Amino acid sequence: MQFITLDSERLTPSKVVCVGRNYTAHIAELNNETPDEMVLFNKPNSAITHSLKALHNDAVLHYETELCFVVKNKKFVGIGLGLDLTKRTVQSKLKNKGLPWERAKAFDGSVIFSDFIALSDSTQQFTFELKINGVVTQQGDTHFMLHKPDAILQEISEFMHLDDGDVVMTGTPSGVGEVVANSTFTVALFANEQCLLEQQWKVVQS
Repeated sequence: MQFITLDSERLTPSKVVCVGRNYTAHIAELNNETPDEMVLFNKPNSAITHSLKALHNDAVLHYETELCFVVKNKKFVGIGLGLDLTKRTVQSKLKNKGLPWERAKAFDGSVIFSDFIALSDSTQQFTFELKINGVVTQQGDTHFMLHKPDAILQEISEFMHLDDGDVVMTGTPSGVGEVVANSTFTVALFANEQCLLEQQWKVVQS
């Protein structure tokens, strides 16, 4: 079973719940329609990896940087960042046929997380960024989310039980793209212009 780290504590999520199409600019860059209701999908525990790879079974992966929360006692207790890794070509084919996304989104190694830190207030404004080889590639801000974190938690909880340690990913801003081998990914999370955490991964080929 794969684990995440909240401060010094190791937790084992039973699942990762993801929000799709939560930033207008990202919806536009992929030529998607704005959904009438929250788009949600799951990744299993086996999707969690601790090594950022450019390929999975020879399929090219694309990155999506997301603000993430850890659940305990039905509340968000930790915050961090994650990369939702996607087989974009596979996803496009599935969407065109109206089929589920699991083959493109829920494969083994399809999500990597930073360490998580304790969360005191999920309603405050958070910003985050991804740099690839030192160049800012994605920037996110809870102010621009279509669905805010507390609303996401409430809607998920209406139809799905969240176990302690489960992670909720809240969607990606614009700027997604291909994961290139040997590049360096650096994510950073901010609140009130203060950097709360930073993490770096070196991309391996496979």
